Amino acid sequence: MAAPQPQPQPGCKTISSPSTAGPAPKRFRTMATDAAAPSPSAGCSAMKAEFARHTDYLNALNDKRERLVKASRDVTMNSKKVIFQVHRISRNNKEEVLSKAENDLAAVVNQHIGKLVKELQGTDFWKLRRAYTFGVQEYIEAATFCRFCKTGTLLSLDEINDSLLALSDKSVEPFQINVLDYILGVADLSGELMRLAIGRISDGEVEYAKDICSFVRDIYRELTLLVPLMDDNNEMKKKMEVMLQSVVKIENACFGVHVRGSEYIPMLGSSAEPDYAFFGGADYD
Repeated sequence: MAAPQPQPQPGCKTISSPSTAGPAPKRFRTMATDAAAPSPSAGCSAMKAEFARHTDYLNALNDKRERLVKASRDVTMNSKKVIFQVHRISRNNKEEVLSKAENDLAAVVNQHIGKLVKELQGTDFWKLRRAYTFGVQEYIEAATFCRFCKTGTLLSLDEINDSLLALSDKSVEPFQINVLDYILGVADLSGELMRLAIGRISDGEVEYAKDICSFVRDIYRELTLLVPLMDDNNEMKKKMEVMLQSVVKIENACFGVHVRGSEYIPMLGSSAEPDYAFFGGADYD
């Protein structure tokens, strides 16, 4: 006969033996008081400090970008004024016009390109390139336009960068115009040379227009060999299409003068209103 089980005494809890089957008793969690709360970990403080540094860096970068955009606009506007000045050139005022254009271009370098140099020297130029590239391209267009009108040659990238060294602090890496911006600026040069050629033909300087035609054709031929080696650049592809149109307009104008020049050359530069239809004037804007 089984032995009777002991009865629990009032006010006592029954403790099950290890061999007894059943779930283990739950242990209730307790909330620590303020006095016992742990202090912030060192890792959390380091993370906050790291993100604070990132915030300061990005704020400074955005401020620099805004200053570069403003300086780039000034470079673009004043470089265009130089180009407009050069277009006033004629056989009678060439020296005077080019002298004033060169002085204006030097002012662009000292007053506006100098701001870009101070902001970008000693930094990664490519990081903020989109903020200033359009101003640099316009400056290259104006500088190469002046050089061609003066000597009939192309201003090289090395010559441009050498002229900017005087603006840089010698203690840091100097700002240098990159190859891509130079090529884009030279591509824009063709449009100004096309306008110059049409104007020279209207003044009877046909041989000068032929020299311009040969020069623009050479640039286009060299760039057609270079562009396929470049990374995918939609901007350059568009400029090549415009350059081809400029080459065709200059060739058509020179060809018209060559074939029918005996009929039209006497009237060029006269007080009468000439008919430039054979120059492709309908396409000129």
